Amino acid sequence: TEFTVEDGAISLSGKFGYIRTEIPYADYRLNAEWRWPDSATNSGIFLQDMYEIQVLDCYNNETYVNGQTGSVYKQTPPLANAMRKPGEWNVYDIIYSAPIFKEDGTYRVPPRVTVIQNGIVLQNNTTILGTTEYIGFPKVVKHGAGPIRLQSHGDPSEPISFRNIWIREM
Repeated sequence: TEFTVEDGAISLSGKFGYIRTEIPYADYRLNAEWRWPDSATNSGIFLQDMYEIQVLDCYNNETYVNGQTGSVYKQTPPLANAMRKPGEWNVYDIIYSAPIFKEDGTYRVPPRVTVIQNGIVLQNNTTILGTTEYIGFPKVVKHGAGPIRLQSHGDPSEPISFRNIWIREM
């Protein structure tokens, strides 16, 4: 995807695409700040390239409950709406535990996530049921460590910007 870097922030173009880490991760804590200028933007942060935590302007933008900012996309709605106004920086602190699989590809231990936005808990050690599908049910797909992916949704909205991204493996 196309992106620009200005004042320490990465801005993803409105075109559909991703920026992802080259390093695969399993269990980690991820911190990322994000914002868009002044209009609704749709984006996401993908954990292990499989499980999306929604990033959406929910300040004055209604959407379906499990598609709001901080949801495990299409699975678990957030516990609160912690959005700041467009143009202001939001902070995600995401604590992620990777799944452990049995030989047959089912979960021995499912993936779990805690999402804190702007100091407010949105997901509290929430079980992720499987892949976060746009249409259809979650799928359990056996995998190992995977990259973290920042999404540019491809809609006509303003570019989303990310900054102060850090990852601490656990």
